[in-house]
Amino acid sequence: MPSNYVDIHPHIISDDETRYPPAPLFGKRSDWSQERPNTVEALIAAMDEAGVQKAAVVHSSTTYGFDNSYVVDGCNQYADRLLAVGSVDVAAPDAVATIREWVGKGLGGLRIFTGGSTKDFDPTELENPAAYPAWELLGELGIPMCIQTGPIGLPQVTALARRFPNVNIIMDHLGRPDVLDGPPYANAASLFELAALPNIYMKLTPRIMGDVKKGAASPETFFPKVVEAFGADHLAWGSNFPTSPGTLSEILATAKDRLACLSEEDQEWIFGGTALKLYPQLAD
Repeated sequence: MPSNYVDIHPHIISDDETRYPPAPLFGKRSDWSQERPNTVEALIAAMDEAGVQKAAVVHSSTTYGFDNSYVVDGCNQYADRLLAVGSVDVAAPDAVATIREWVGKGLGGLRIFTGGSTKDFDPTELENPAAYPAWELLGELGIPMCIQTGPIGLPQVTALARRFPNVNIIMDHLGRPDVLDGPPYANAASLFELAALPNIYMKLTPRIMGDVKKGAASPETFFPKVVEAFGADHLAWGSNFPTSPGTLSEILATAKDRLACLSEEDQEWIFGGTALKLYPQLAD
């Protein structure tokens, strides 16, 4: 079994709406953030129960928009175990100054949310030259960028990865491929094309853990193919807790079951090693 479990995709929601008022991106708050809110204290308790040592906590854009206050404050409370990954309007005229300000407060990663639970994906945000200064800064600071998009946005992701080769790009939910056709997974060809780019990393989250049990897909045929394409050191587990249903312990148990077909070394990378490579602050 892996010696270290590091989660790179949990979320936290404050129970104090006066101090941390909701202001969701696109004007619509996500259902999960209202039905299954999870404070930073609750996340730590869930991690303790599940045996997860550390986490890179992803800001909830569908709750707080571009206000990273809670994810930063919460993670700073448990700085020995948590690191905040926030969201900034990277195309705004003051994006560079804003990123520097949040990094100074403790932010260790960024995320672009082009759609998901509350709206369809719009990849045009990924091709806006106004955002290039922000991307340049990420390269200077060594800060990775998570991107939430589907297959529709992969051409733009490819272009960004080539333009900014010194920025590590982490694809939320494995880029949401269609795997139901089964081997050789022709419908996911656009995903596997990304493997040629050394600065692209992939999150393995409950979405893919469920999809590999549907249609003609299987964990035993899909995950070895992903490892062969990208390398286990470019794959990292993320729980999506509490957005995805179930306890953190249950979500981790499912991931362990699905990835049991891989070697111990590959699992070591996926459940901890890659996360610590992307977010070295967590290794300190």
